[in-house]
Amino acid sequence: MTRDELVAAYAAPGRHYHNLAHIEDCLAALARIDGLSVAERETLSEAIWWHDAVYDPTRTDNEERSAELAEQHVRAELRQEVGRLIRLTKTHDVPADDRLGAILISIDLSILGADPARYDAYAAAIRREFSHVAEGEYRAGRARVLRRFAAREVIFPDPAFAASFDRQARANLARELAELS
Repeated sequence: MTRDELVAAYAAPGRHYHNLAHIEDCLAALARIDGLSVAERETLSEAIWWHDAVYDPTRTDNEERSAELAEQHVRAELRQEVGRLIRLTKTHDVPADDRLGAILISIDLSILGADPARYDAYAAAIRREFSHVAEGEYRAGRARVLRRFAAREVIFPDPAFAASFDRQARANLARELAELS
């Protein structure tokens, strides 16, 4: 799969949030991070590019399928680590000593700490991606996901992201949870 084919995958119909704009936002967040080696930056860049390569909101194995696809296409010396990082996006749980995992997950979740208007646009885009789900069922499922994040002691495992985004993320989550109930 070429980069052009990967870009085309992100432009597929039905991708309202998990699209190229999300990848570009993640890459921009990565560019603002200091103290990464060239190899770490390349690994994270590849993980960002591939982490939502497969996205079907009716399935539960998108992360695994994206990781497998990445492992077939990234440079051999990056495959194992890129696949591992992508698999973390299934649960967004990161071991305490996993610096690259903390950075990737914090980048992926950074939308939770966006300004309220941008967060609301994200929430609306997620709803459009799940348009196949009845309203009541969607509200219950979305609330479960949001409560799981809100209950975490740390939403963003990278300390710099936590310092920048945690307060706004908690306010956004609380606001959307109130709207869902």
